[in-house]
Amino acid sequence: MLKQLFWIVLGYLVGSVSWGLIIGKEFFNTDIRKYGSGNLGGTNAGRVLGKNVGHLVIFLDGLKSFLMMLVCHVLKNDCEVFCGLAVCIGHCFPIFAQFKGGKAVACSYGFLLGLACFVHHEFILTFFIPICVYFAVKRFIGYVSLSSMLGVLSGALLILIFVNGKTGLLSLLLALFVIYRHRSNIQRIIQGTEPKANKK
Repeated sequence: MLKQLFWIVLGYLVGSVSWGLIIGKEFFNTDIRKYGSGNLGGTNAGRVLGKNVGHLVIFLDGLKSFLMMLVCHVLKNDCEVFCGLAVCIGHCFPIFAQFKGGKAVACSYGFLLGLACFVHHEFILTFFIPICVYFAVKRFIGYVSLSSMLGVLSGALLILIFVNGKTGLLSLLLALFVIYRHRSNIQRIIQGTEPKANKK
């Protein structure tokens, strides 16, 4: 139990590493919390620092949860799921950034990939289908926020229905948390004021 708690806490601390903040300050002398939405995730990093930087931040944020789950798997700690979830929580409430972080989208996709690779590797589609949902919604509807939420939610539902009830329930709770973190985006979508990805 103490060993698992150690890895969960370590997962939270790794999740608290805010790449958007680090890259912005170290390479651009810019605190992205003061611009755009003020969010530390890849979407706001892309708006403030450029698309390439945004893509890099998204990749690094997703890598956090995946790598921590990989380490847990290799060391046979049997806590890949909870460690991955702890990374997502740390990303949203980073101890190194006054507990004001991102919305855990990239970390959630890294979590889904970790599940597919290390927990229920017989069903890799629980990662690829959410990715397809993300790009399809983004392409045809245009809202990055909506595509992010629906992608993560689709992965959780696939796991819950076809793979494992316990893991699926935890994944669903993560998806609902991601949706909650997007509550302001949801309100703007309803009001018609949410910017679209393809808006010139």
